[in-house]
Amino acid sequence: MKKISFILLMWISSSVLAQDFAVLSQKEQAKVIDQWFGERLQTVLPEMMDRAGIDMWLVISREYNEDPIIKTLLPSTWLAARRRTMLLMYKPASSDEVETLAVARYDVGDYFKKSWDPEEQPNQWERLVDLIKERNPEKIGINRSNDFNHADGLNLTEYELLLKHLPKSYHKKLASAEELAVGWLETRTPSELASYKHIQAIAHNIIQEGLSEKVITPGVTSTSDVVWWYRDKIKALGLETWFHPTVDIQRAGSESKEHLRTFDKNPDPEVIMPGDVLHMDFGITYLRLNTDTQQLAYVLKPNEEEVPSYLVDALAVGNRLQDILTSNFVTGRTGNEILKATRDQMLSESIKGTIYTHPMGYHGHAAGPSIGMWDNQGKVPGSGDYPLYPNTVYAIELNAEVYLEEWQKPFRVMLEEGAHFNGENVIYLNGRLKEFLTIPRQESYLKQ
Repeated sequence: MKKISFILLMWISSSVLAQDFAVLSQKEQAKVIDQWFGERLQTVLPEMMDRAGIDMWLVISREYNEDPIIKTLLPSTWLAARRRTMLLMYKPASSDEVETLAVARYDVGDYFKKSWDPEEQPNQWERLVDLIKERNPEKIGINRSNDFNHADGLNLTEYELLLKHLPKSYHKKLASAEELAVGWLETRTPSELASYKHIQAIAHNIIQEGLSEKVITPGVTSTSDVVWWYRDKIKALGLETWFHPTVDIQRAGSESKEHLRTFDKNPDPEVIMPGDVLHMDFGITYLRLNTDTQQLAYVLKPNEEEVPSYLVDALAVGNRLQDILTSNFVTGRTGNEILKATRDQMLSESIKGTIYTHPMGYHGHAAGPSIGMWDNQGKVPGSGDYPLYPNTVYAIELNAEVYLEEWQKPFRVMLEEGAHFNGENVIYLNGRLKEFLTIPRQESYLKQ
């Protein structure tokens, strides 16, 4: 398995690099997704079941009303559940492997084997109960959670039907699979992490093209034009986006109040002009993994060859805040503890800012520890109390507010970059923005 995975990763890497970040075909993507899924069932799932103390996990969902978890358990050729899809995972205490069954009339991909013959037992629920009785688990995990919507996918109808058919003596064995579900979603394998760098590189490549003279003509192009260019570019490459991108402007002048804008309202379209600072928020979905990135560009004035020093200094403050935040990532520390330690250090260095970092993976806003919210810099109940684990990925999202004398008002350094926590250090997936992109790009041979 490891040898096959290594060869596959080398093939992915060479394909991406050779084609200037070209995207794999749908068929090639399907091979990778199914390969990764097999690895996850063999490595991640047993570990997470042991960690949560759950020896049986039930994931039950109906077509068009899917549990967020079930979409991560389906083969690449299944885009949704079919009729009522029941998946049963069982790990006996004496085994390192997980038995994976589909209570269905057919296999669900290569790994969940069919375990129901309607000719012998017409009732699907009764067959599920028979399988449970045969294995007699100690603890049956179901996807019910107060704190993580990702782990709360068992709807009321399915829950009530489960209780109706399951003998009452087994009801006491039912428990929330929250810890198992979150662990399954947040934990990345070596194969996934190796390719996540390239996925982030694709996102960076698209961002940089959009924030350039290839797309933007100052005085003509609007922020809305750039946003829709991103949407078209993503679709043309065969990728998906999990949210509508935003592009907004910060500029000098007392009449411009963008630094007061809250994050619950997208900015109105504006024509891009020299001297503007552009901020964009953008994410792609590829190989079932998501990115979430915010970067900054400066539109050079006719007499400028480089970004003004006061903006360069402001970006350095934003980078410093990133460093403070990531230095407080410690295994076992909760999101709330990371936030408090970061804010204490930030204030001691007289940095004014806001932290709103979140996990990233199968979902853009993924399962795992919440580290602040843009509208809450205190404790985040529930998800903020969840601990940090190794082999997880985060969108390091924040802003530093820097007062610019030249603008006579504050400037927000809004940054977001994907990063991997390996248990000891935070490693940016494909680097981070430390210099403004310029529009147009400045070539050294053109400078006076």
